[in-house]
Amino acid sequence: MVAAGKRRIAMTVTFLEMNAKPAVLPPPQPRGKVALLRSEKPPLHFYRYLYDAIGADYYWVDRKKLSPEALAEVIHDPRNLLFILYTEGNPTGLAELDLRKAGTCNISYFGLIPEAMGKHLGYFFLYQTCINAWLQPIQRLTVNTCTLDHPRALPLYQRLGFTAYNREERFVELP
Repeated sequence: MVAAGKRRIAMTVTFLEMNAKPAVLPPPQPRGKVALLRSEKPPLHFYRYLYDAIGADYYWVDRKKLSPEALAEVIHDPRNLLFILYTEGNPTGLAELDLRKAGTCNISYFGLIPEAMGKHLGYFFLYQTCINAWLQPIQRLTVNTCTLDHPRALPLYQRLGFTAYNREERFVELP
């Protein structure tokens, strides 16, 4: 089951979609200094820092397997939009919108650093991410989450209006 030095972890992946802008009321502005900025061609070390800080507890490993050149090709593609949430001047969250498939936007990565959990930022950030996606010429917004993600991830997506259309059993192979 496992190659030498590698570990596989089972997970259930839920695929979700939204076919129109969120119909829910916008969340209130979080307290304190909050900014959402688009990051254009971020330095690889900055992207890797956020990817690791947000995804370490959830086994985000796919982008770690990419060479620097391959990672730059993805995150610097003009059809791949990166949004960084800042609180009190510090990077707190990452949202990555993949528009490389015509008519569809996929939220490839979305999350907050551990220190930002429980501060009512997730719903605000996801709402803003969806609005930014629907500003693009799309008919469908997709995202997936898995049983290794934060336990509130799936309910948060559903609260905003995403509906599940498929589930699959998969493995994540840790490097």
